[in-house]
Amino acid sequence: MLILDGKAAAASLRQELAGEVAALEKQYGSRPGLAVILVGQDPASQVYVRNKERACHEAGIHSEAHRLPDTTPQDELLALIDSLNARKDIHGILLQLPLPKHLNSQLCLERIHPEKDVDGFHPVNMGKLTLGLPGLRPCTPKGVMVLLERYNLSPAGKKAVVVGRSNIVGKPLALMLGAPGPFANATVTVCHSGTPNLTEVCREADFLFVAMGRPRCITADMVKAGAVVVDVGINRTEDGLCGDCDYSGLMEKAAAMTPVPGGIGPMTIAMLLANTVQAFQQQCAC
Repeated sequence: MLILDGKAAAASLRQELAGEVAALEKQYGSRPGLAVILVGQDPASQVYVRNKERACHEAGIHSEAHRLPDTTPQDELLALIDSLNARKDIHGILLQLPLPKHLNSQLCLERIHPEKDVDGFHPVNMGKLTLGLPGLRPCTPKGVMVLLERYNLSPAGKKAVVVGRSNIVGKPLALMLGAPGPFANATVTVCHSGTPNLTEVCREADFLFVAMGRPRCITADMVKAGAVVVDVGINRTEDGLCGDCDYSGLMEKAAAMTPVPGGIGPMTIAMLLANTVQAFQQQCAC
């Protein structure tokens, strides 16, 4: 089985981006800047933000973290977003989720200017994705598509099944897979927790993408022999981290598969950097 090593691919991408950032700084006299907002003390979010800061440093991107207490009121958070929207040296803004329950996540995400929405979640950017227009794409599904291309695994003309319908992964990934292009152009089926014949649908997939958030919910009997399996899930269990697929059970069934951890996670951060560079270029061109 071919292991789709997202960690190695992301490291290569960071090196490429570092060269691109150096060239942009020479051309424009400044470099891309990313602001990350973290509200509260969620342990997983703290780790993610540190990883993003390290990745930015490696790629030569200016990074700053705004750490706020979990008691931060809505108007104060919105005021911070407004101030970052106005800054010329900040080209990307990332609001780390989840937010404390008293804060309206959607309202805050929509407050980020679409040109600085490096997470790709703003309705304007999601609308552009739906219409096939250029724009900032959500990082995780973009990372999936780039990883496939790096390994020369094209879903074009193949049957792709996406298990999960979230706005963060499932929906945008289905749109990307079905778009025209040499590393897209698939026939896409989207499944979810309410799909009654999930096993049968998954067995038909040449490319199976899983983002359910349920530990090892996809087993070997649900996968066609020779399929490419991309496991987007990451779950914390008593045995440690695991994906949504039964990795050991699929090893002799799948032709290629992402590991967890070390698969799509590193690619997500790499795409955040790529989106920040893209946002810088777009804003400098205006």
